[in-house]
This record gives sequence, structure tokens and C-alpha cells, in this order.
Amino acid sequence: MIAIDLRRLRFLREFEERGTLAAVAAALGYSPSTVSQQLTLLEREVGAPLLTKAGRGVRLTDAGRLLAQHARVMLSAAEAAAADLAALSGDIRGTVRAGGLQSAARRLLVPALVRLRADHPQIRVEIFELELEQALPSLRLGAVDVVIGDEYDGHPRPRPAGLRFTLLLEEPLKIVLPAAHPLARTGGPVAVTDLRSDIWAASAEGTGHHAMVVGTCRALGGYEPDLRHRASDADVQLELVRTGAAVSLMPALTLPGDDPTLAIRDIAETALKRRLVAATRDTPAAPALTTFLAALTDQVHRIGLGPSASAER
Repeated sequence: MIAIDLRRLRFLREFEERGTLAAVAAALGYSPSTVSQQLTLLEREVGAPLLTKAGRGVRLTDAGRLLAQHARVMLSAAEAAAADLAALSGDIRGTVRAGGLQSAARRLLVPALVRLRADHPQIRVEIFELELEQALPSLRLGAVDVVIGDEYDGHPRPRPAGLRFTLLLEEPLKIVLPAAHPLARTGGPVAVTDLRSDIWAASAEGTGHHAMVVGTCRALGGYEPDLRHRASDADVQLELVRTGAAVSLMPALTLPGDDPTLAIRDIAETALKRRLVAATRDTPAAPALTTFLAALTDQVHRIGLGPSASAER
């Protein structure tokens, strides 16, 4: 009978997901040599080579790919067993690692953390500011427990297998102009097509927000926006607008309640929305994570931007 160390199986799963020893080391906080040593020990445990040289790096052998497939099942089973045992004890404790984009971290994750510190001090919550694309590998591998990501009308996100996506809220997108902008004077909706000559601000290239701004200008205005400014920090985008350096399209959750330097207007051509979704592994959740998700849902209701319909996969 083969005795396999589950911790070493996690190194193998990380390598299957990330592809290089350096990427595994960076994700887990070890040196590449330590990762290599752990995989060598795993090879000895199973009695088969798991890695082979490929150029300057290494790749999985047939045995390595086979064991990585089994590792997914074994690690999921171990996680489910830990969740069942925690539920059986009735003692809500443990660690929840939660990530999300900036507006979700500020308006949802941090308030949920504050709630749990008061009601369940034995739950340790760790907060990370992460874009969905960055976080999904860590979520699949168990390094993060829940990630809040966003998607915009016309720009759906992929739904990788093995993950559950729950709709948290829907919110309108608004055109944000400097208060002195000529189109801000009427107070009514502003047409995207009328902003053809303006300079735009958006999040970094490769993010959902960047794709949405470019796609909206193309679809509704028929032009390529002069997108000179890129900042994933919503406050930086807002400051660019305040100073008259740009205009932007931003979700309601990122906007200040009352700011005389900004003109926040509806989109004239159509109503566009952003959805925030909570991504978790599609396995039984530990009581600590279930408790945190309940606090997260309660915070959504508190800010009054709950979903119009529940959506899970």
C-alpha cells in the first residue's frame, strides 16, 4: 500500500495548475528548491517519476498527470472531511481567506470581517485585494476560500468547473463627468456617443472594467475611446475625473454619496449593469466559511443593492 503525504500532493496540484516550479514557490511562499525537494519525496513515496526535463524547466510525466488527477479528488475529500468534522463539533472556528476587487473589498469584505470579529471572534479572516483572473487558480487549489469578482453586461466571465458562482448584487453603471463638463449642466442622462472627443479613464488592460469601457464606446458610440488613463484604484479614476482630465463609466458601489466636483449621470442609450459574484469551491463549506458568507450576504442587504435574482452554478 502506498502512503502519500497530502501536503506533497498539494505541491503536485499547484504544479499542474501553474506549470513552473517558480510559480508554485511564489504561490505557496517556498523557495523553488524546496518545491523541487517535496516533489522528489513524493516521487519516492509513489515509486514513479512525476516530472521530466523539458528545455530549461520540467513538465509532468504520464504518471505525474495521473497522480495529479487523483490529487484533485483526494484533496477535495480531505477538505470535505474537515468541513464535516467541524460541523459535527458545533464549534465555529477556523480561517477564512477572502479576496476581491477593490470596491468589493472595501464595501463588502471589510464590513463582513468587522461583523465576524464582533459575533465570532474565533474565526480568523484574511482579506486580499485580487482581481478574479488572478484569484481563480488559488481558489481552485484551496489557497483562497472565497473571491468576489465582477462581470458586466455583454462581457460574461468564464465559469471554470469545480467552482460555484453565487450572484451577490446587481448595480447600475453611471457616466461620471467633471462637474463643469458641458454635458453635465442639464442633469439628465448623457449619451456615450456624445463623449467621442473626451479622454477616458478605466481600469488596467485585461480587466473586466477596461473591456467594458472599450466595448461600450464601440457598441453605443461607434468609436474607439481615447483611453489614456488606466488605474484599478477607483479613487484614482475619480480624481482624474474631478480634475477634468477624464470621463469614465463606473459602477454605483465605487461612487461617493455626495461630491460637488463630480456629475454622475445615467447612460442615455441604455441601462448597463455590473454584477458582483462570490466564487467558492464546489465542495461542502466549513462552518467558518458558511458564517462568513452569511455576513457577506447581510452586508449586501444593508447597502441595498441586492440581486434581482439568485444565480448559482
